[in-house]
Amino acid sequence: MNWLKRRLRRWLDNDIDTSIKLASNSISAGRDVGSDPTLQFKIYSAIGGKVVEFSRYDRQKDRHFHDIYIIGKDENFGEKIAKIAMLETLKD
Repeated sequence: MNWLKRRLRRWLDNDIDTSIKLASNSISAGRDVGSDPTLQFKIYSAIGGKVVEFSRYDRQKDRHFHDIYIIGKDENFGEKIAKIAMLETLKD
């Protein structure tokens, strides 16, 4: 009778390990880079500077939000984009 218990235990352990692996794969599949970004931005060239469009998706409200910023050619692009990104991050 002990051989039956051992065999049953091995079968259950193997089944549980497989279930855990499948669950972890399905969890990590939803977290890849292209799945659901929380913040995206696009930069367009314009006369006299750049236009920056930020897009956010709010899962709770199931809505997309878009904000547009203008960076003049005389402004420091790196500093300005960092400030805009920080502002957009704080909106979440």
